[in-house]
Amino acid sequence: MKITVVGSSNTDMIIRVPRIPLPGETILGGQFSMAAGGKGANQAVAAARAGGDVIFIARVGNDLFGNQALTGFEAEGIDISYVARDQNLPSGVAEIFVAENGENSIAVASGANANLRPADIQQAEAAIADVGVLVLQLESPLRTVEKAVEIAVKNGVPVILNPAPAQTLSEKLLNQISFITPNESEAQQLTGIPVVDAESAMRAANYLHKQGVENVIITMGATGAYVSSTEFKSLVPAFQVNSVDSTAAGDVFNGTLAVALLEGRGLLEAVRFASAAAALSVTRPGAQPSAPTRHEIMQLLAKT
Repeated sequence: MKITVVGSSNTDMIIRVPRIPLPGETILGGQFSMAAGGKGANQAVAAARAGGDVIFIARVGNDLFGNQALTGFEAEGIDISYVARDQNLPSGVAEIFVAENGENSIAVASGANANLRPADIQQAEAAIADVGVLVLQLESPLRTVEKAVEIAVKNGVPVILNPAPAQTLSEKLLNQISFITPNESEAQQLTGIPVVDAESAMRAANYLHKQGVENVIITMGATGAYVSSTEFKSLVPAFQVNSVDSTAAGDVFNGTLAVALLEGRGLLEAVRFASAAAALSVTRPGAQPSAPTRHEIMQLLAKT
């Protein structure tokens, strides 16, 4: 079965700095690089490298960055039949500061991503209705996300929603989500509950369950991932690695989680698989360049 990812495609412009600049502050001496990014594209690439058969639904500009993105997707073996070329808006770009401790700060110019419309999703209905799992984030317009979820639910396709960047979501939408995967700050924005440890993560997860979400996975960086379902509530510890760049770690987690679930792994085992992939991703710079291969993931799992 295939995995369909609906979402954004950006070109990341990355500056490595000693620390994240404060408002109004200029920091000199940063190293500049460019890499393929965008939360949707990152998740699609991560899933493909982990062994998934991936379809990507997106919109890029008719420009150099769009050309580079499409070439990159094809090289990863991703089906780009439903990636549209926008004639009016440029491809999305993201400006990323990466501090020496691995923390990052990101600003995004959505460009063509903002023009991914429900009509685009309707035209790609076959790519959602007949797959094993649908993966989404919130860098696409919310009405577009809702349309994709509507088609998936109508056809019995489970939905993984990574609610990033966080925004207010309707109870109707939450009630249709099979797996929601916020980080600590996104969980707080969705629930109003500050997530600082397993106990507060449990309370936030319970809130989301009451909104209708079946499975809640709160990613908590080096602490691990708090997993809550009808069967269990458990903190899956993170793999201990030397963090270089946390950019796209959450995207890698979500893309590889989809692969693991589609392979029939239990939820805790799937989260552990995704956690291993995310851990590997923070040991190397960049968004899509940081996504590990399936062989690398299996090697890390075998060591623990």
